[in-house]
Amino acid sequence: MELSLSQDDKAFQAEVDEFLETHLDDELRRAGMLASGICGEHEPTMRWHRILNEKGWVAPRWPVEVGGTDWTDMQHYIWASACARHHAPRLYPMGIGMIGPTLAVCGTQQQKDHYLPKLLSGEHIWCQGYSEPGSGSDLASLQCKAERDGDDYIINGTKIWTSYAHHANHIFCLVRTDGSGKPQQGISFLLIDMSTPGVSVAPIITISGDHELNQVFFDNVRVPVANLVGEENDGWTVAKTLLTFERSGAYAARLQARLSEMRGLVMESHETALINRYNELIIRVQGLEVSEFRIQSLLAAGQSPGAASSRMKITATETQQAIDEVMLEALGLYGVPWQPEARELGYNSHPVGPDVAPKLQADYLNNRAATIYGGSNEVQRNILAKASLGL
Repeated sequence: MELSLSQDDKAFQAEVDEFLETHLDDELRRAGMLASGICGEHEPTMRWHRILNEKGWVAPRWPVEVGGTDWTDMQHYIWASACARHHAPRLYPMGIGMIGPTLAVCGTQQQKDHYLPKLLSGEHIWCQGYSEPGSGSDLASLQCKAERDGDDYIINGTKIWTSYAHHANHIFCLVRTDGSGKPQQGISFLLIDMSTPGVSVAPIITISGDHELNQVFFDNVRVPVANLVGEENDGWTVAKTLLTFERSGAYAARLQARLSEMRGLVMESHETALINRYNELIIRVQGLEVSEFRIQSLLAAGQSPGAASSRMKITATETQQAIDEVMLEALGLYGVPWQPEARELGYNSHPVGPDVAPKLQADYLNNRAATIYGGSNEVQRNILAKASLGL
């Protein structure tokens, strides 16, 4: 297994670093640093999207013929790691990262021609309609119903925990089109324009004070049958294809950036126990990085990493929460004041305590969900038990 970068990879890394140094201005970097959720503020996020689109790097995992980059797996890892180090704003993942490559594989030619260019330009912003009240980890139990009426489906039901639905103008949804057989066999995958009559969005404010999540309601919403991706009642297959594009192979770089930011705060505490925990976290993240390199090496050799993504998700999110706990303990009483306004771009006053205090507090609160979303860690352990241990 080769864990060092090749000369070509080193040259690519230098190109990426130069591009980020040149194009990330102070506002974009600050937006990236202040974000405690999946993404940061809307305007900087979309401005960065347009910069990347002009470069041709906004959708690196797409097929080349529809706007992708043809990067190797290691180059994708180098790019994601560099973006974390440079505090680049994270793009909305549901469009470029999920539905775009899924349509490139599963969509009709008409769907590709209509949606993919608008995804690249940023004209279309997408959200994901999967979870429902009572249908989270058991997604196959979803009840949002789509009934055929001529050339349309009529949609009734609701989706919840819908990230950035308040900014999105399109949503891809799993809907129930048949309830007679096994739950997975009666689900279809639909593309829905959020401006369609009967679609409404209600905000869900997280414990960190962020408006990231929403509940989306469908009241007799008419959706053309042409917006069906794949076959009717076979949406589960499309959903599994989409899940392959949700993977993230650069946890370590983002966690290393967070450890670097908090180093001064921890060392200034002069608390031996806290400093020891911090050093242990450095070792854990270094181990995570080696694991990521191991996965990239397997992919480069054309081999499957197996259930490694589940191990990575468990290790990375639990390490992330451990980092948050050390951060908050290092802040001491300065981690108590509630200062959401200090995380807004343009804030020109001084927060109570260190400048990083409001951000670290929000990270701690927001990341409590990290071991739940994207497939709870309990579910990931079940996958490992079956795939790796044969239980």
